[in-house]
Amino acid sequence: MIEIRWHGRGGQGAITAAKIFALAAFKNGYPGVVMAPTFGTERRGAPIFTSLKISRDKIYDLSPIETPDIVVVLDHLLLDEVDVVRGLKDGGLVVLNTAKPLDAYDFGGARLAVADVTGLSVQAGLPQGRINSGMLGVLCQALDIVPFDLVYPEIVAEFEGKKPKANAEAARLAYENTIVGVA
Repeated sequence: MIEIRWHGRGGQGAITAAKIFALAAFKNGYPGVVMAPTFGTERRGAPIFTSLKISRDKIYDLSPIETPDIVVVLDHLLLDEVDVVRGLKDGGLVVLNTAKPLDAYDFGGARLAVADVTGLSVQAGLPQGRINSGMLGVLCQALDIVPFDLVYPEIVAEFEGKKPKANAEAARLAYENTIVGVA
């Protein structure tokens, strides 16, 4: 089982991004897909997280993820507010929206994938702050379990009537501009 914890802010679309990735994973031969979004007193701009579990087998555990294999962080400023890498497994992966280089971060030897998703999304024609589609591009570049070619049409379908081409372009640009290393 692959456990992915998504960290963002209310209104950034972390749950939508996780849903898109889950659907693409399912279509790529992972019939065990469970999303466990967290809801409560969240409000626009407040830190939130959601859990996504992917497996080739049925998943019975519906609880939030405590020890993720992967952490996706939609806003690098969350690093100062939330311990986003809490419980990250040894050799885990951090996917981070940032304009800073890899060596600006120290995650104790974790794999790190970075891209300036905020800037690339604006370049693609999205309003400032719409970055969830771009984060999917970064995740696909850093993780080889779901091909970008499967995620791309899911982005287009999800955002039908809401700038589907710009969202898909943001994902493509992020995919092409992701840098992966160790931090």
